[in-house]
Amino acid sequence: MAFEERGKQLFAEGVQFERGARSEADLPKLRLPEIAFAGRSNVGKSSLINALTGKVIARASNTPGRTQELNFFKVGTKFFLVDLPGYGFASAPRATVQAWTQLIHAYLRGRQQLKRVFLLIDARHGLKKVDTDIMVMLDRAAVTYQIILTKADKVKESELEKVLSETLEKGKKHVACYPEMLVTSSENGLNVAALRGEIYKVVEGL
Repeated sequence: MAFEERGKQLFAEGVQFERGARSEADLPKLRLPEIAFAGRSNVGKSSLINALTGKVIARASNTPGRTQELNFFKVGTKFFLVDLPGYGFASAPRATVQAWTQLIHAYLRGRQQLKRVFLLIDARHGLKKVDTDIMVMLDRAAVTYQIILTKADKVKESELEKVLSETLEKGKKHVACYPEMLVTSSENGLNVAALRGEIYKVVEGL
């Protein structure tokens, strides 16, 4: 059976909200594998998560920085999907940014069940400094992360190929960056099934 089909079955088992964490003390002690999603505010993270699960579990908003906590969702009996707060929104108070950074550090540090972080990058803009800062943080935490380009439907094919090529080259400079990337769109479903298949492989250790 193809990985995409197995991934579909994985998410078909159902998705339940487990809990939110606003501080290190709130981080749940879980035993199942975890897959986390990170990205700049307004990168389309909530929309992609909802497309993956087939349910509106993540809040999509036009207001950058709305999600201020780590949200844990249990997918079937196999793993937890972790929605990390969006980063890089200019209107956030400095204290909020510091608290987010500390919480993310706390989550990444020694989180053995965290199998991969999917780092979402807007295909219209490519990697920004704030993204590479997060990549350095993940490198230092020795957490494997995979770049996913979002909003591909809003970019011309020639521009998309350029952004993909440039992002791949930059990714090679980071030790924890997974060498393969996916180009996605939650609007038209581009590679959503492929991403489910990728998650299946990670959860199963394939």
